[in-house]
Amino acid sequence: MNFFFEVLIGGLLSGVMYALVAIGFVLIYKASGVFNFAQGALVFFAALTCTGIIDKFGVSLWVALPATIAVMVVCSVLIERVVLRPLVNQPDIALFMATIGLSFFLEGLAQLIWGSQVRKLELPIEDVPIDFLLTRYNIIVSQFDMTAAAICALLVVSLALFFSRTRIGRALRAVADDHQAALAVGIPLQHIWAVVWSAAGLVALVAGLLWGARNGVQFALTFVALKALPVLILGGFTSVPGAIVGGLIIGASEKMAEVYIGPLVGGGIEGWFPYVLALGFLLVRPEGLFGEKIIRRI
Repeated sequence: MNFFFEVLIGGLLSGVMYALVAIGFVLIYKASGVFNFAQGALVFFAALTCTGIIDKFGVSLWVALPATIAVMVVCSVLIERVVLRPLVNQPDIALFMATIGLSFFLEGLAQLIWGSQVRKLELPIEDVPIDFLLTRYNIIVSQFDMTAAAICALLVVSLALFFSRTRIGRALRAVADDHQAALAVGIPLQHIWAVVWSAAGLVALVAGLLWGARNGVQFALTFVALKALPVLILGGFTSVPGAIVGGLIIGASEKMAEVYIGPLVGGGIEGWFPYVLALGFLLVRPEGLFGEKIIRRI
């Protein structure tokens, strides 16, 4: 039973980190109605920029972190000015294709500036078992995973409160409902997009640092965003609470499947099981757990 709880807790902690990546997608989708294909590239760009500043200038993480935040804000504003603003009122497919091009551009730009070698990132969090759980319940839970999940949860709650309780959050909901109506009542669409992309850049930075500390800062970080797809399908593309719940479900289910079903099929199930789960969920509730159900008349 202890082993079961170890696997379950580890999966839930990973799920919180998946939810953080998924929220980056949700923010952009709510503001523009377009799936942001470049979110994975933003994760890679942010993490590589932070480690690049540390290595090149010999500064500490606490100096590189605010510098990277400034870079991500400037990058987000430039994305809104150069990429999104000229495409206002264009078909959604045009914005989606723009994010694909933006993804490849950011990946190439990051490696052009900082190099393509794998970089080690050390955060002031030890990857050791939590003594209390180990001695009291004989359950091994990583202190790094628990702290990373707590950081992600704090950021998720902060974003949820910001976009639900503030004036900017109300403006975002208006923009998400109808761009033309929002413009008609005086809501500055470009400013809202700049704020949302800045928030998505901040989310990408936190996700990049946490995953980079775990797996190394490398091009493979761009694929972390792919794990957010099943999360979005389960939770709904427009729901922050849905991203949280979907992340927990995906994180727990993939770990449990790998441990208990993997040996029966030869292992390696963790990589593709979330997508199978999401596919099955699409057949039952394609709008997601927290998405609005669309009734189509034939």
